[in-house]
Amino acid sequence: MDKNIHYFENPGIENTDKLIELVKARKEELGIKNIVIASASGSSGVKLAEKIEDASIVNVTHHAGFRGGDEIEVETKYGLELEKRGVEIYAGSHALSGVGRGISNKFGGVTPVEVVAETLRMFSQGLKVCVEISIMAADAGLIPTDTEVIAIGGTGKGVDTAVVLSPAHINNFFDLRIHEIIAMPRP
Repeated sequence: MDKNIHYFENPGIENTDKLIELVKARKEELGIKNIVIASASGSSGVKLAEKIEDASIVNVTHHAGFRGGDEIEVETKYGLELEKRGVEIYAGSHALSGVGRGISNKFGGVTPVEVVAETLRMFSQGLKVCVEISIMAADAGLIPTDTEVIAIGGTGKGVDTAVVLSPAHINNFFDLRIHEIIAMPRP
């Protein structure tokens, strides 16, 4: 099998529109029905939902309090648009940091989960995010674990990485399989 991977010159928001085009094409080629996207504000989730209407989409944002206070970061205007388009919004603890990061922040050192996250970052921040949000959405029962899905992540703002994977629940983390990379920034 021959497969092309699109590499972006740099990570970041400037890749969002092109990435969504690439995701749409691959989704149609493979007949994938479920997409999970990391979008803290909801902006990238809305862009995706505007371009892809025939998929079940989950927009994953940071947990409440991630930036302080008790609010989630999905902006009201984007949250309303996501809701109107039938996109699920999920806010929850990061699968690849969570309590481990709290322990490291308080006492120093590093946890095994942080080593896994850092290993995935060796490919790209976006790849780590794709794996993480897939676990989070699967644990919430929002995407299936018995079929391939497309996961979309990024570096800071916007999205720049997409993969086809079979998700797994956190308790079966090593059953997760990345089948292909659609696009990512070149490290």
